[in-house]
Amino acid sequence: MRLTTKGRYAVTAMLDLAYHGEKKPVTLTDIAKRQNISLSYLEQLFARLRRAGMVEGVRGPGGGYQLSRDPAQINVAEIITAVDETIDSTRCGGKGNCQNSHPCLTHDLWMGLSEQIRLYLSTISLSDLLQRKNVRQVAERQDKQPPAPGLDLLIRGETRL
Repeated sequence: MRLTTKGRYAVTAMLDLAYHGEKKPVTLTDIAKRQNISLSYLEQLFARLRRAGMVEGVRGPGGGYQLSRDPAQINVAEIITAVDETIDSTRCGGKGNCQNSHPCLTHDLWMGLSEQIRLYLSTISLSDLLQRKNVRQVAERQDKQPPAPGLDLLIRGETRL
């Protein structure tokens, strides 16, 4: 399965939002600092997540983003799909043209694996992840640690460190 950073970052950012947004909206800058993700990249991801109806922006002082639904109603597969990521283990993108415009010998095997992964990820909600002890421990550690050197450049989208 090819899951790019786009899908991984979207799930990470949504989990961060679910954890920190229980009491108040969360800024993308705060998520960027905690998760070491470029702010401009997060803005792109959150535009897609907003269009998918998973997050909503809150304007004004103390504003930021919050989940638009209960964390139990948002699953990992849905987040990945919202950012235009596919859950696909085939070489052909599921089109069946892997070998000279025809399915290859193992096409059905990889299609079945893709479906199993999709089904598995659709059974895991943000709420499920929040209940995991190790997730909470990592979030607490991230809250305590100082930002990495050069992180301010990354957050602003600059590449020089």
